[in-house]
Amino acid sequence: MNIAREFDLITMGRSSIDLYANDVGAPFVDIKSFAAYVGGSPTNIAVGARRLGLRTAVLTAVGEDPVGDFILNFLTKEGVETKFIPRKPGTRTSAVVLGIEPPDKFPLVYYRDHCADNELSIDDVLRTPIADGRVFEFSGTGLGREPSRSANIFAAEQARAAGATVVLDLDFRPNQWHDARAFGVTVRAVLPLVDLVLGTEDECKAVTLTDPTQVNVTHSQISGARVAGDLAAAVQAMQRRGPKVIVVKRGEKGATVFEAGQPPADVPGFPVEVYNVLGAGDAFAAGFIYGLVKGWDYFKAARMGNAGGAIVVTRHGCANFMAYEDEALKFVAERGGF
Repeated sequence: MNIAREFDLITMGRSSIDLYANDVGAPFVDIKSFAAYVGGSPTNIAVGARRLGLRTAVLTAVGEDPVGDFILNFLTKEGVETKFIPRKPGTRTSAVVLGIEPPDKFPLVYYRDHCADNELSIDDVLRTPIADGRVFEFSGTGLGREPSRSANIFAAEQARAAGATVVLDLDFRPNQWHDARAFGVTVRAVLPLVDLVLGTEDECKAVTLTDPTQVNVTHSQISGARVAGDLAAAVQAMQRRGPKVIVVKRGEKGATVFEAGQPPADVPGFPVEVYNVLGAGDAFAAGFIYGLVKGWDYFKAARMGNAGGAIVVTRHGCANFMAYEDEALKFVAERGGF
């Protein structure tokens, strides 16, 4: 990827203040205190990629409130470009409250009513140099409501026209959609603009969902879902619409790269003791995009993504705990290399 651009990566979508339980292992009702971090999938990815040495910018929106100040202050200190982030009068910056009950219970609650980043507009995109990014990444949640939906699609159009690599992180949050099937309808419509898709197995299957009874959202993991269906069929359906590469994130099992015309390639992960799984997918995306920008093949890029995910699951939060480049490369080298 030798395109000369001002930014290696521009991400677009949600941002939030994330309140993580300090009482690890305690049931949600018994939590006594929280630590405040920055979150939101595209924002996490921009921070993670910046820590790996990429030049990054994020197009999100915040309210005219102290929470917005909190997010902008953190991003500025991290070196992520913030000058394209608008303030939205009459809205509030998003918030998320999270519990931590390892190994498999991580309940979280979104506060996104009158949320600033849902008000991102086409004009906001026009004020952002989308054409100056080598990679443009956006997420499924940003497609959930207008005017954010149209703005995200317009940005993907602009990025594709400029020759950037367009990456869609499926980011399926069932409770952010009025109908789980609407997620699939919307994603299928935007896939012709996308070069590469990142998602979990359940997220990929949600793209072809037609029966709402196939979705099981658990109380302990309200952000996620178990989706019935066939993964291979979902991958093929996506590839027929445009993107030739689908990367399925498998947690501790690593990742699988589905490249059109090639057999699936399993990329091994890194065994670690899990402290908090939240943010692992965003760390994976940051590492994978780092590999794309470096011109690596998909296997090596996914290996770097797996390293980022493995590192962040041993820590308390998301953006604030993303790995740095030297740290991630050393982590891989000490565990068998690429």
